[in-house]
Amino acid sequence: MHQGSGFLTTRQRRLAWIGFLLAAVQAPVSARLVADSSWLFSLCVALMVATVIIADDAARRRPADARSTD
Repeated sequence: MHQGSGFLTTRQRRLAWIGFLLAAVQAPVSARLVADSSWLFSLCVALMVATVIIADDAARRRPADARSTD
């Protein structure tokens, strides 16, 4: 099966995964250590980065001929 290309480069994809993991780990640590709800910002950032990664996965899985008709 031919793997298509997404809109992220390999380096951008790797950085997105690192950013997602850092934000996802930082949110519960902040929730435990900080009294206010500022940890929710880290959770929102992690969810947005995850959405970009999922969209890139979907673009990579689309067949090449389906992408050219858009």
